[in-house]
Amino acid sequence: MDTEPDAPLRSRLEDTFWERHSNPKSGWSRLLISPLLVFALYRRDRRLVALAVLATVVNPVAFGPPDPDTDSWMTRAVRAERWWIEAGNGSLGLGWPNVLNTVNVPAFAYALAAAYARKPVRAALAMALSMGLKLGWVELVARRYDAALDAETH
Repeated sequence: MDTEPDAPLRSRLEDTFWERHSNPKSGWSRLLISPLLVFALYRRDRRLVALAVLATVVNPVAFGPPDPDTDSWMTRAVRAERWWIEAGNGSLGLGWPNVLNTVNVPAFAYALAAAYARKPVRAALAMALSMGLKLGWVELVARRYDAALDAETH
């Protein structure tokens, strides 16, 4: 149990963050920010880089909570991500499926470096690999989340 005086406030803020981020508009638009950043670096466009960084910060709270009746894959994925992290699994590591996110870090870093070096094919391939790894991790975590929910109801 958290005994810090601001624990209830922090808990409410975290709940608000995750609930708003589970709006499918938040999740899908956030997925587009990484390619935007790679493109901005390739073009050497400081305004576009600033926009991508700002979007990264604002996106998780820019949208309201999802419709209660939503059956969106992205809503399920974000809720699964929260469940996974709060269960103490983290999002990086050498265990399955976290290794996908771990490999995603150098893939994305390479995409950024290739974009800055103006190697568009390499940047695009690394960005595609990075997105595939992230979406693969999210899907695997969502499957585990679904299995845990099924186990609770049976």
